[in-house]
This record gives sequence, C-alpha cells and structure tokens, in this order.
Amino acid sequence: MGNGSAEFRKRLERAAEARSYRGAGITPAEETALAAREESERQKRSKVGDAARADYLVRDAMAQGKFDNLKYAGKPIPGLGEQYDPDWWVKGLLERENISGMGPAAIVLRSEDAGLDTKLDAQYSEQQVRDLVLDFNRRVVDARRQLQGGPPVVTMTRDVETEVERWRQRRTARTVDQPPEPQPSRSWWQRLRRGST
Repeated sequence: MGNGSAEFRKRLERAAEARSYRGAGITPAEETALAAREESERQKRSKVGDAARADYLVRDAMAQGKFDNLKYAGKPIPGLGEQYDPDWWVKGLLERENISGMGPAAIVLRSEDAGLDTKLDAQYSEQQVRDLVLDFNRRVVDARRQLQGGPPVVTMTRDVETEVERWRQRRTARTVDQPPEPQPSRSWWQRLRRGST
C-alpha cells in the first residue's frame, strides 16, 4: 500500500509538471507529446483504486497540516450522545443561524410553547396574559389546519383561565420570595436638613 501511494504521488507530480509547461510557449509537436503524456497519466490514474486515492489524499492533507486546529479537536462532538430527533437538522439550522420566528410552524410553536410562561410572566395585567394565550391558541389551531407538509403540529392549546391563574400564582410567589428593598441611606446633608442623624 505504501509503495502504491508513492507511485501515485510521483504520477501526480509529473502531471502537475506537465501542466506547468503548457503556459511556457511550447511548439505544437511538444504540445502533442504533452497531451499524449497527460493521457497516459490519466489512464494510470484510472487504474488506481478509490481507496488508494483517498488514502493518498488524506495522508497528503495531514502532511500539509490541513487537519490542524479543527473546530472540535480534542472536544466531544455536540449532540453525539443525545436521543434521535427527526427535526435535528432544522433545529441545528435555527440555532446556528440564530433564526427565531421562522421555520416549520410545528417547531416554531414548540419553541414558543417552551418559553410561553416566561413571556407571560413579563406581562403586567391579566388582560395582556389573556390576549397572549388567545393569540398562541389561534396560531396553534391555524397551524393544525394547514396541510403544507413538514413535521406534525403536536403543540397543545392552553386554557386561558388556567394560564391566568398560574400567572397570578407565580406573580404572588415572586413578591413573597423577594426580600423588601433596602431603604437607601441618606447622605449627611439630607440628614442635617431633616434634623435627624
């Protein structure tokens, strides 16, 4: 195998050398001889197996250092031990390109469903929470009705009153869990002005 790859390398070098002569202004007779030589090189190359050619190309790239400093060199490959997900390529694209709100409706609604509680917690009134949940439910129903292909829509609609109650509970839990804000200390001139120390 080693001897075959050395011969293959010599043949490639000879072909590259022959191509370099072409632009040097040679005579038509030399041009014909060069074309015959290239044809014989092509014939020899066609006899070399794909495995030997691939082996040679990989070894040559390693010798040139083309595999140095690869992105995941010495690191685990991301997603290698995870469970199979049929939508892996779409999720990877959305993550790599940092795309939000685009893609198949099933995937967009799933990701929105996962973050809906956080979005609801940012609202200030019950009416805003109701409007958001109603809009989410409307888009889930619309996505189920459309037959455009892609992954199936498995996201469930949410009950509006249940979500409002959950929003109230989370809101009260946050206010109970938070310690009271400390009173800002007054500066010395404010204390003198008010007459207290």
